[in-house]
Amino acid sequence: MSVIEDAILWLNDPLNWTNPDGIIARTVEHLWISAAAVALGCAVAWPLGVWMGHVGRGGPAVVTVTNLSRAVPTVALLTIFPLTVIGFGPPAIILSLSLFAIPPLLANAYLGLREVDPEVRDAGRGMGLSGWQLLRKVELPLSVPYLANGFRVAAVQVLATATLAAYVNGGGLGMIISRGFGLGLTAGGGQVLAGGLLVALLCLSVEGLLALAEKALLPKSLRRVRHRPPASAADALPARS
Repeated sequence: MSVIEDAILWLNDPLNWTNPDGIIARTVEHLWISAAAVALGCAVAWPLGVWMGHVGRGGPAVVTVTNLSRAVPTVALLTIFPLTVIGFGPPAIILSLSLFAIPPLLANAYLGLREVDPEVRDAGRGMGLSGWQLLRKVELPLSVPYLANGFRVAAVQVLATATLAAYVNGGGLGMIISRGFGLGLTAGGGQVLAGGLLVALLCLSVEGLLALAEKALLPKSLRRVRHRPPASAADALPARS
């Protein structure tokens, strides 16, 4: 029997879905860990990125943070944090994953504010808007496409990376893959493939849902504009502010 047939049989077994350690429970766990990590990343990155974009400072720092995040291996943080005083469990995993969510959130928030047309800012100031009013009524609404894009990129990236948390007993769908490897590829190859397919399907589903939400949240005044922010806002950041 081929690995593909084994994967189909494994997915068609109701017990693999409904038992306390099955697909449904692991999917909920995976989503909860990922959502908490992205929420923590938003709490840190968005206020900082919006402020830096509003004042027009910090571009080199954003580039540095983004580049460093690409250089640090994912597994490194997932294994280092559980060995500290934080210990094993969700807190260490969530903190590790949030560090991978921060760069796209920060980069897109900063770039979204800096991409606002200077003439629009001048018009707002000419109308007597204060700095806070200009940010709230002009800059943030115009930055929605970038903020939403950064959130979507961060969410899908964290969902995919959370699979590796299983190797430090972090839970999620990665546990299905990890236990499949524990059985050996001959006996557990189908389970490994099934786990990989479940992760891929989850990421694609979340990507699609967030893309629809991104479109729905776009201000009506911007829906006629065909321009979309770059897939990776970090690639569009200037070297200097």
